Amino acid sequence: MKVKTAHALTRRHFISGTAKGVGLAALLSGLPKGWAGTVFASDAPEIAAMRFGMIALTDCSPIVIAHEKGFFQKYGVNATVAKGANWAAIRDSLSNNDNQATHMLIGMPIASTMGLAGAPKKPMVIPWLLNRNGQSITLKKELAGKVKDDPKALKPLADAAKAAGTPMTFAMTFPPGTHAMWMRYYLAAGGIHPGDAQGGGADISLVTVPPAQMVSNMKVGKMDGYCVGEPWNARAIADDIGFTAINTQGLWKDHPEKVCAFTAEFAEKNPRTVKAVLKALHEASVWLDKMENRPEQAKIVSAPTYINCPPETILGRLQGKYDMGDGRKFRDPNYMIFSERNCNYPQPKYCQWWLTQLRRWGFIEGPPDYASVTREVMRPDIYEEAMKEIGYKHGGVDEKPETFFDGKVFDPQGNLEAYAASFEVKSLKG
Repeated sequence: MKVKTAHALTRRHFISGTAKGVGLAALLSGLPKGWAGTVFASDAPEIAAMRFGMIALTDCSPIVIAHEKGFFQKYGVNATVAKGANWAAIRDSLSNNDNQATHMLIGMPIASTMGLAGAPKKPMVIPWLLNRNGQSITLKKELAGKVKDDPKALKPLADAAKAAGTPMTFAMTFPPGTHAMWMRYYLAAGGIHPGDAQGGGADISLVTVPPAQMVSNMKVGKMDGYCVGEPWNARAIADDIGFTAINTQGLWKDHPEKVCAFTAEFAEKNPRTVKAVLKALHEASVWLDKMENRPEQAKIVSAPTYINCPPETILGRLQGKYDMGDGRKFRDPNYMIFSERNCNYPQPKYCQWWLTQLRRWGFIEGPPDYASVTREVMRPDIYEEAMKEIGYKHGGVDEKPETFFDGKVFDPQGNLEAYAASFEVKSLKG
């Protein structure tokens, strides 16, 4: 006689073998929540232990706060937060699964999915935007009074330096990343060509420098300006080596910035884990957008294991208090946000815009498949499912046009290739 093992005890066997006289409805009502056939279904993460990558920037805060305040633990995730040396290292650590999730520039998962800018082709997904706003373009203090928020004032200076054989040098943090695109957009709006993806046709030299090394490189005279996140713009002012020309929210109000990224493979294999992470990030982000919590935020993320910067250097701009370092001081209502104004929804239009700029600057040869890449990378479906499970009502998809500081309008429902080609300064290829 064949013996039924424990694994062979199906739901039907369990019910039929129960004492007679017990009604089916009554029997099922007594089963623990989550019973699904031969096993108990669980909404617990498939993987409990997770390693999160981050770079020393203020916008790593949602990940750090979710860890420090126990939000990850609340949703069954045992987190380790590891600081990376630079964005390439962060990308590689995610690609090889040393990190299972990471703080990342929004352009990086797009570039990795497509295999651009020297990145090994590794599909990645964005189910969560960590923050908006809060980056800046810093110029060396010798330019104070000559250049403010209008890049046209830089044009004659850049032209003269190029003619003399010593082009001006500007830095960003990663070629297809946010800081690169903000710096490129700013310079090009002033008629200055930042060069194509390989540096060809440039009026200036555009170099890659890790965020935490920006200040030290400017201090020794290696650059005329840079674009980076905080606190490294405020730090340049505190160290009296530079000033803020413009904040990135001055280029594009409520622009997307950093994301929490996963490899597509990890997200597919571990959907409950990814949703647990998003739920924890939601609680951390809501906490962060309560202004009374920002002094504590600054203190927590200032630790050597995270940003390694005095908390007072971090706090001011988190509160919207901007001393630009050249006499301009004001309260900016569009400071860095982490939850408000539907901040975290992974809007498809942001991937579309990024693709137009990668196309504009020659990272992509020939028109990309805007729709399919966007579907592959941006994952509002994951976001919506996670938020539904905790009863959070988000703002949904936004397809409204976006207006930039130079008056250009991006319409995500328009002709994307025509938009990429519409700029006077560009490096289209193919």
